[in-house]
Amino acid sequence: MNRFPAPTAVRLPDAPGRRDIVLSTHALGSGPAVVCCHGFPELAYSWRHQLPALAAAGFRAIAPDQRGYGRSSRPAAIEAYGIGELTGDLVGLLDALEIERAVFVGHDWGGLVAWAMPVLHPDRTAGVIGICTPYIPFVSVDLMRAMVDGDTDRHYIAWFQQPGVAEAVMDRNVETLFRRLMRGGVPPEEVLRVAMADGKLNMNPFRDPVAAQPLGELIVDPDELAYYCDAFARTGFGGGINWYRNIDRNAREYPNIGHLPLALPCLMVTAEWDVALTPALAAHMPRFCSDLETHMIQRGGHWVQQEKPDAVNRVLVDWLTRRFGTR
Repeated sequence: MNRFPAPTAVRLPDAPGRRDIVLSTHALGSGPAVVCCHGFPELAYSWRHQLPALAAAGFRAIAPDQRGYGRSSRPAAIEAYGIGELTGDLVGLLDALEIERAVFVGHDWGGLVAWAMPVLHPDRTAGVIGICTPYIPFVSVDLMRAMVDGDTDRHYIAWFQQPGVAEAVMDRNVETLFRRLMRGGVPPEEVLRVAMADGKLNMNPFRDPVAAQPLGELIVDPDELAYYCDAFARTGFGGGINWYRNIDRNAREYPNIGHLPLALPCLMVTAEWDVALTPALAAHMPRFCSDLETHMIQRGGHWVQQEKPDAVNRVLVDWLTRRFGTR
């Protein structure tokens, strides 16, 4: 099963905060449902290596382009992209597909959505798998600014906050951005050397993609690169950036996320060379997750499920099979 399934447009049942939302959704297999939630700037396509493996192991593997991405709905209002709306979409997806409960797998921003599911919708969540993203509360934008001494341009999340600023740069540099971003892991000290090239910490790879120094080997072939480029050339990056513009609102409205103890089955998969979401960020999780298993993918970077799919798939299939009894 070495294929990525064609999308189906799934119209979600209307609910507060969820009106006229369609999620372009890819699915394979049957059995217990596993919903894969992508990060930024990604798509359901980021799970192209995982969906066939999960389906072959006896699971119903589902990956939507989430709100703001690909051919899914892209509401205009920034407020439409809060964590309440994003998790509500996943509940609506389960309802539309007549699924009672699912295991949610999340990478990057999708990890924050997946970990929010047992807090906000525990009756719909059978388990959670975080890939790179641990169970943590939302960190304030002010704290991110402080990391770069208030120089907003040097921290991508702070830079994202002003509507239209990031889009003006990123939407006209789609291919350049993806050629810089979709690369394998390198030792963290090499990343730090580049980030401190002018003597000040720069945590913004998006502001000047033409000048940005690429690190690591490309992890996508020409067809895979074209898939991302075609999608974002059509939509721009604004929908995904709006997720970041709700960070402080999310912390205000949902303070339990990252603090509420979780008792359901949890799996944390870290990547040794991920400098955006380092393995150290998951060190506290045993205090909050009473049923937790952790694995590290050696020499893996931030896009680990694309860079090292066989290693990631082995961990996912083994844990899911042991905990949810298929094969």
